[in-house]
Amino acid sequence: MESVPPKKYGGTERVVSNLTEGLVARGHEVTLFASADSRTNAHLISLCKEGLRLSGAGIDSVAYNVLQLEEVVERASQFDIIHFHTDYLHYPISSRNNYPHITTLHGRLDIPGLKPLYKKFKDIPLVSISNDQRRPLVDANWMDTIYHGLPLNYYRPQFEKGKYLAFMGRISSEKRVDRAIEIAIRSQLPLRIAAKIDPADKEYFDKEIRHLLNHPLVEFIGEIGEDQKENFLSNAIALLFPIDWPEPFGLVMVESMSCGTPVIAWRAGSVPEVIDEGISGTVISSIEEGIKAVNNIHKLNRKTVRKKFEERFDLEIILDQYENIYSILIDRKKTKGQFRVSFN
Repeated sequence: MESVPPKKYGGTERVVSNLTEGLVARGHEVTLFASADSRTNAHLISLCKEGLRLSGAGIDSVAYNVLQLEEVVERASQFDIIHFHTDYLHYPISSRNNYPHITTLHGRLDIPGLKPLYKKFKDIPLVSISNDQRRPLVDANWMDTIYHGLPLNYYRPQFEKGKYLAFMGRISSEKRVDRAIEIAIRSQLPLRIAAKIDPADKEYFDKEIRHLLNHPLVEFIGEIGEDQKENFLSNAIALLFPIDWPEPFGLVMVESMSCGTPVIAWRAGSVPEVIDEGISGTVISSIEEGIKAVNNIHKLNRKTVRKKFEERFDLEIILDQYENIYSILIDRKKTKGQFRVSFN
């Protein structure tokens, strides 16, 4: 659906890119299955010219996913391990083959139908991206929880006082940009919104959000690319992340911390796991708590925010954890060498 790394919005694709390039840098032989407009030092195998979301309407994305899966399976014997990031699509095939594989789940798991599916495929080895993500499927075959991370030099931190509050992500009912707008206005601070609007969320945007953007303190920028994120986040007083759903991780929180910008986030999903209270940000449960957090945000040291990011979300830590998973799943006689890894 998106190139790897993504041109604009795309947290999962950013994670896959970081893992791919990190493993290549460590000497592993990596094959990446992704769209042709992806940029990678791995061996790239692609079935479409560009990420399907940006290539226009009328494309059957499931067909391309099935074709890609077939390409992966046809080459399975070439790899020591296959690392899937495509949800449960491959389970019927992987459960009938002997190739070592691991699946990182990136989405919410409290959806009807998933419990019987994971009961059926109870032997599929899985990685969660937060402990909270596991709660609906506690009996699944979890091997570890591995948080997302970034290379230390990916963003340059800014330690000067910010100029505005920031919201970055999607305009949707679960992301609650309306909460961010209310917190900013009642705090009498400008809010800049960098967000995409999916076609599925257009009606919600038109009915619930569009009129809120008319306030003089609110500026809607729209969807931004990777090359704009550093400046956008580094110059913010704080990132507002007032979600209303069981967020599996929330990469934008880590992106903000890497820039030295603290996070004010609603208590839901992974938020209490990602934020170190009073160090890298503040966890809130109401608009009033959000306003209080904004008023006290100057008490958080931006250098300490960055240090906490380095301690917990450095990509090298995440790579170590995945290498350990690979070593467990691969023939133990091979674990001391380099791996041949397929990313799909």
